[in-house]
Parts: sequence; structure tokens; C-alpha cells
Amino acid sequence: MTKNKEHALVFVHGFLDAAAVWNDVIAELKTDGIAAIQVDLAGMGARVADEGPFDLDRFAADVGAVVDALAKPFVIVGQSMGAQVAELVAAARLDLARGLVLLTPVPLGGTGMPPGALEPFRSLGGQPAAQAAVRQQLTAGLAPAQLDRLIALGLPVRPEVVAATADAWNAGHPAGKSPSAFAGPVLIVGGESDGFVTADLIASNVAPRFQHAATEIIARAGHWPHAEQPTAVAGLLDKFVASIDASASAGNTASDVRSQGWTQAFAKKSEDAFAEAFDAEVTLEASTLALPVQGLADVKAVMAAASKIYESLVFTHEAVNGQRSYLEWKAVAFGGQELLGVTVLQKNEAGKIVRVAIHHRPLKAALRFSQELRERLSGTITAAHFYNGA
Repeated sequence: MTKNKEHALVFVHGFLDAAAVWNDVIAELKTDGIAAIQVDLAGMGARVADEGPFDLDRFAADVGAVVDALAKPFVIVGQSMGAQVAELVAAARLDLARGLVLLTPVPLGGTGMPPGALEPFRSLGGQPAAQAAVRQQLTAGLAPAQLDRLIALGLPVRPEVVAATADAWNAGHPAGKSPSAFAGPVLIVGGESDGFVTADLIASNVAPRFQHAATEIIARAGHWPHAEQPTAVAGLLDKFVASIDASASAGNTASDVRSQGWTQAFAKKSEDAFAEAFDAEVTLEASTLALPVQGLADVKAVMAAASKIYESLVFTHEAVNGQRSYLEWKAVAFGGQELLGVTVLQKNEAGKIVRVAIHHRPLKAALRFSQELRERLSGTITAAHFYNGA
């Protein structure tokens, strides 16, 4: 992949790694028109001779300089400590950062391990047997050749750099103590067998900080899914980039409304697109419904049918309060009839939508919309949910 493409996918490695750790993932990417940029952090990879400081601000400044030189929209991908760096870079460049991918992410606020627990990580510099033991403990079973490649990336890192970077990810960054400044789409990816960044840690300390985050867990992977399951990681990246591009090309969001699963689903107008945004136990309430619709299968069917009634729909304003988002919209249906409304989305800690409340106006258009849904969903959703036209 070359650097003259319209978009960039920027990769940031983690603790004791180097840019080359992403090679297998990049080889599996299917997305056209995107440049893959791999960055070595100071003291690692091709930059093992660099002098300090070796902290998150230094790393973010260096990666930020690479991104700024690209001068194009980008999605940034960070793994482990690299996820901390990637968030800082994206949050400082909201005009060009289109998306953020956090792979087995150390929380930006740090892990807060006590000195005794942290010391084995600080002491890994120049210790091949110890590095092999840590890698094996935190993976789902790396093949010998994969393990050797990872150890080869970590061994050149000087012991003082290893200790300093361990201190950096453990202490975290002050920005991690509050909701993230990055409000765009976020994909969080965990490894099913990761004993360090567990699914519980992601749900409690990572996902809640973002307005628009979805979480995926990769089977048969531990802390290094990009080495263990590169095809699966590449597939998630292709899907994530495609969803961002689809939403942008659809033009269904105003400049101050961020792309997310809900807006992207309206752009695609398909049941599968809505299913990706919903929790299995999602509930839908609306001024066009006489009764709530419950469960993933029925809610996605209603929303896909509703999206196809609109001739156009644009999300015009957004407000966020914790796990709840308020989206104001305007639409056209029925050959030019204008509808206005507000949608309230409530998400769980995994970033999936668990409750939707949609308010339509004016009343006459809302009633006609309900009747249209009744006809389109006949045999799928019980007619009692809709206005009967009487």
C-alpha cells in the first residue's frame, strides 16, 4: 500500500513491540483506496537508539507529527499501550480523525498496578526467557514462529526504556480520568483469552468513556490478536472503515453530528446494519407505535422498514449525557411531506443500543407513517403495534 491514497489507516504498536508487528494484519486488508502507515514509537523498532522521555505525551507527539504530515483523513489503530497513544492523537485532531480502533487497550487512565505487581514488566528488558513467558501466558497459544517474531521485536529495547514505558502505561494519562474528547466512532477489540485486558476491564474502564463505541471479542486470541488472528483483525478493520465511509458518503449527518452505528444503519437501510447497533434485548418505543416493540429481530425489522419510507433523512443536532444520546433529525417522506423528530438512544457498557425512543411530528404525518409501517410489516409484526387508519 502506498502513501498517495485518499485515506490513511495509522497503526500504533504497544509495549515491547514495533511497527512490524502489524505486517500480517496489513497483508490481509481488503479495503481499497487507503494507505497503511506503521509508526515506531521512540525507543522501539527502528528507533531503539532514541533518547527519552519515554512517556505517553512524547509518543502521542511523535505519532501526531506523522499524522500531520499526511494531511488527510485518517483512522488510527492502537494496541495495548498504543491504544492510549492512539486516543490522544485522535482527540487532538478532531477535524481529520474519522475513527479510532482500540485493540486489547490499556485504559488511558492507566492500570494502577502496585510496584510489586508492575516490577516483572519493568524488568523484561533484555530477558528473552521472561519475555517468552509473558507472551505465552497472555495468548491463546502462539505458534513457535509467531512467538519468536514477537520476542525478536522486544529484545532490542533497552532495559531503561522498558522500565520507563511500563511506568507510562501503568500511570496512564490525566485525560483518561474523564470522558474521552474523541466523539467519533470507536471500535474496541478484545481477545477472548486475554488475561490482562479482560472483557470486564473493557466494559468498566474503556468503553464507558466514549460516546459511540462498539466492542468486538476475537475468539482464540489473547493480548496480541494482530499476531494470533490477523485475518480476523483485518476483517474488523475493513468493516469499520467501510461503515465510516458509507455514513460519510450518504450525507445523512450534519457537521456537528458524529457518525455512529445508528446513523450508519439509516444510511444502509438494512436489517443487518441495524442489528449491528442493537443489543439482543433492545426495546423500541415511538410516537408512531401503539405498543413498544421488543427484541432484536422485531426491532431491526421495524427500523429497516422505517428507514425505507423516508425519501431523505438528516441528523441535524446531537447531545450526549453518559450512555444516552439525543439526536434531532429532519426527514422527507410520502412525496415531499416533511417530518421532524428527536431520537433518544440508551446504550449499555458495550456500546450496544438497549432502548430507543423516537418522537415524530406533525401528528398527521406520524399517523400516516404508522399506517405505512403496519402495511409493510404485515405478517412480521403484530398489527396491534400500529395505527389502523380508523
